[in-house]
Amino acid sequence: MELMLGTLVIGVNRVDHARVAIAGPDALCFRTPVEVHGENMTTVSEFTLAQGERVPFVLTWFPSHEQLPEEIDPEQALSDTEEFWLDWAGNCNHVGDYHDEIHQSLLVLKALTYAPTGGIVAAPTTSLPEQIGGVRNWDYRFCWLRDATLTLAAMLKAGYQEEAVMWRKWLLRAVAGDPADVQIMYGLAGERRLDERELDWLPGFEGSRPVRVGNAASEQLQLDVYGEVLDALYQARVHGAPADDLVWSLTRKLLEWLEHGWREQDAGIWEVRGPRRHFTHSKVMAWVAFDRAVRYHDEFGREGPFERWRKLRDDIRAEVLALAWSERKRAFAQSFGSDELDASVLLMPLVGFLPATDERFVSTVEAIRRELTVDGLVLRYRPEGASHVDGLPPGEGVFLPCSFWLADALALQGRTDDARELFERLLDLRNDVGLLSEEYDPVAGRQLGNFPQAFTHLALVNSALVLGKGRSLRE
Repeated sequence: MELMLGTLVIGVNRVDHARVAIAGPDALCFRTPVEVHGENMTTVSEFTLAQGERVPFVLTWFPSHEQLPEEIDPEQALSDTEEFWLDWAGNCNHVGDYHDEIHQSLLVLKALTYAPTGGIVAAPTTSLPEQIGGVRNWDYRFCWLRDATLTLAAMLKAGYQEEAVMWRKWLLRAVAGDPADVQIMYGLAGERRLDERELDWLPGFEGSRPVRVGNAASEQLQLDVYGEVLDALYQARVHGAPADDLVWSLTRKLLEWLEHGWREQDAGIWEVRGPRRHFTHSKVMAWVAFDRAVRYHDEFGREGPFERWRKLRDDIRAEVLALAWSERKRAFAQSFGSDELDASVLLMPLVGFLPATDERFVSTVEAIRRELTVDGLVLRYRPEGASHVDGLPPGEGVFLPCSFWLADALALQGRTDDARELFERLLDLRNDVGLLSEEYDPVAGRQLGNFPQAFTHLALVNSALVLGKGRSLRE
């Protein structure tokens, strides 16, 4: 018999009580004790079960040039899986408010980790749309440095040092080489070539085309990842990861490039496909990179040109405060010299750039609540300005991580009741097994974008920590 997958016809044969499908280097082995047969290019079966009976179906991938994989006992495999996850969950050392919510999101983050390499994917899906019928459909099955570093911080806060050490090893392998060539994302094993292409023969989720594989944003300059990486390496050290000369060597190389690179325009945290800008959040995270380097010296005695880094840190801060402020909006803007608002500036107090109670930040929060919220939930930036900002047609939902960031800001300003109300409303948006995507449609009442999304679950964990202890992942 044959199976049709996309435009590829795959041969399916019976081999040693199994059905085997082969397509080039890949093969699938399907085993079950019930009778199956081919019908209209599918494999089907009809059987009757009495109460309490169980019938297993086992599907296994293997390289097509190798022998069939050994049979497994599905009941034992299920028991082993359950035992692994219960043991892992039992190692969580978090105590305090929202323990169950933090615990559940940490399980999601662990499930998004590729055990052989330590790589952490942003989401396990591609091309789930940010607007039904729209074109903002991206492949998220890669390891973003931004998401992975925040996952590291979350794991460390909950006592999972092994995952943090594995990620640190993955990072050293992935970014080895010229610091100017650091990518914002890599494959699960550190692959660099993530060429984007469109699969024209697929209709897309509810007609949302194109369907994409690969991601062209891998070739963008996003300055904030330098700050994310250096913050993560610093946090790992603070939480007990052993000193490592290779880690410090990488840190120095990244900072050496950033000493001049921070002045460049970039694509920003939202990976815009329009013109580069001096994005405020990017500059703030460049400040974070030098700030954490200085802390490394002050707290762990590492050697380096710290006085120069200290001055660069101060210079970046002064430039952000002078050039990112919009007098017309009474808020920090999306980019230097602009009046456009952007929810990414809500991260300023979470990374230590400004106190949440600074009057400029308080005014910024109010401007964002006034202009970037839909039914109380937060947009990244105004949709009518989207094509100008990111080079794509407007149309997307509210951005769930940004909504969590607003809850953080309110909590850090002492507005705990408002923060908890927003946070618990966001918790109610989770599906029946506690999962969240990247965006949400408040009109249709449905989740949007790739799913489940590490970035969103990270934001959830951070908000729970802020509300529980008044501290964020990065403190």
